Amino acid sequence: MSVAQSTTRYRLVVTLLACLVLVLGLLSRRSLPFVPGLIQAYSGDVLWALLVYLLVRWLRPTQPVMLSGIYAGMFALGIELSQLYHAPWLDAIRQTPVGGLILGFGFLWSDLVCYTCGIAIGCVGESSLRYVRTLREHQAPTAG
Repeated sequence: MSVAQSTTRYRLVVTLLACLVLVLGLLSRRSLPFVPGLIQAYSGDVLWALLVYLLVRWLRPTQPVMLSGIYAGMFALGIELSQLYHAPWLDAIRQTPVGGLILGFGFLWSDLVCYTCGIAIGCVGESSLRYVRTLREHQAPTAG
């Protein structure tokens, strides 16, 4: 498989994962009686950060996983810090459904913990899958 084909395939997988994470994130904003309160309270922020990580990976599929995690973390931190600034035009964007989901409303330290967890899930998950794939590729076939 060529590098271009591999990159296209990787981006397709990342796109599908991002769609799944997006749906789960939107569902996390609904009041669901079967979801425990702790998960309901923080899962949206964790999934938001995981989505940011996936978007970074989609944009730069060949860069190291940890570097993608750092970029996603910097973006998430920037968004969270922007919530300390309340200009009328920015608050107007935040009042739209999409603006509120992307920019948030108010600074919370707990959001930074959630973002760290979401990005870590992305980094560890992808690194683990790559490791398993590498092990499988290097296993010598047994002669029968």
